[in-house]
Amino acid sequence: MERAEAVTRLLDTAEALFYERGVQAVGMDEIRGVSGVSLKRLYQCFPAKEELVVAYLRRRDQRWRESLTGFVRDRDDPDPARRPLLVFDWLYAWFSEPGFRGCAFINSFGELGATSAEIAVVAREHKDALKQYLVELVGEAGVKGAESVAEQLLLLIDGAITSAAIVGNPDAARHARTAAATLLASVRERA
Repeated sequence: MERAEAVTRLLDTAEALFYERGVQAVGMDEIRGVSGVSLKRLYQCFPAKEELVVAYLRRRDQRWRESLTGFVRDRDDPDPARRPLLVFDWLYAWFSEPGFRGCAFINSFGELGATSAEIAVVAREHKDALKQYLVELVGEAGVKGAESVAEQLLLLIDGAITSAAIVGNPDAARHARTAAATLLASVRERA
């Protein structure tokens, strides 16, 4: 098996198992067995479990953010003031997917952030990238203090993700969207 194929299989397997059950609940032997990659090849690709977790999170970050930005872009709403709210529409769709288990970055940080500086860094980078995207959307909407407003929207997003995961109800995205609309209207009124 070529290295690229092995890496893809390992990452696909790691993503499915880590996201469903948590990083600590899944051993490397199980990753090997489910992926069909030999133990030797697994350790050639990822000499330590932490390296596999980091690679899984980095790939998930890229795909997650591409899905979100693609959703907002494809809606092509002519009113830039409504674009930040499209994020919450995307969240609703994500929360409604079978197998939704919350934020892989919050989950991984909660499990390993205290013992793995690298996993903590990846989780922070994900949140920082999402915040920067929100800053762009809010800035394009003409809102002053885009950085501060983006921070507040990020809190609404993280709260909605956590609530939807724990309660099992995608409507958390709609409630957060209502709060975000109120926040954005309030900021525009003060400007």
